[in-house]
Amino acid sequence: MAIPEEEVTLLDYSVNGSIDHRGLPAGKYSTGGWRSAWYIIGVEVAEKFAYFGIACNLITYLTGPLGQSMATAAVNVNTWLGTALMLPILGAFVADAYLGRYRTILVASLIYILGLALLTLSASLIIMGSSEQSNDASAKPSFWVNILFFCSLYLVAIGQGGHTPCVQAFGADQFDSEDPKEVISRGSFFNWWFLSLSAGISLSIIVVAYVQDIVNWAFGFGIPCLFMVTALVIFLLGRKKL
Repeated sequence: MAIPEEEVTLLDYSVNGSIDHRGLPAGKYSTGGWRSAWYIIGVEVAEKFAYFGIACNLITYLTGPLGQSMATAAVNVNTWLGTALMLPILGAFVADAYLGRYRTILVASLIYILGLALLTLSASLIIMGSSEQSNDASAKPSFWVNILFFCSLYLVAIGQGGHTPCVQAFGADQFDSEDPKEVISRGSFFNWWFLSLSAGISLSIIVVAYVQDIVNWAFGFGIPCLFMVTALVIFLLGRKKL
């Protein structure tokens, strides 16, 4: 017995009224679910890898290559961390009121990559000027190198502020809350989410901090930048599945 067209339509599309990247009703067999959730988990793992790769060793960079005192470095680190923790409030407002979660993630990723690229550039400039500093133990990076560093550091904070309130919720949106099977999958999504994030953060603290201390800071900042670029490309490749 043939299924009426109305019932086929109901079965093929998300029950909770979700839409796809074109603004059309989301089809269950072409969008959402695990096929899209892994793209979202991937971009967030890269973001946390980058964030903790910078944050875990930042005070060492400030007291080392930038030549700041421990007290000044502590103030700068705490100010940056506090700003980064507050910015998700603004990011959530922008996503809900103007851009939506998908576009906010894209814009935040681009800002993030710009910040990481400029951070790598600032570290490279310090390395290139290290030959002059080796002749003068009191020499410090120029005013403009410091400005470049702090501008890039706060660009990273802005990018993080757009990611944090959007990505996890956007991942949960990929599962139909009105479908009993997808409700179970959504519970599993949060388990895999936190497992993947914990693995990414642990890897970042071990690998990036080691590269920063043993190799050089330009590579230490460049690796998170490369991760973010790769994650954004993969995220864009999965656009039609979101």
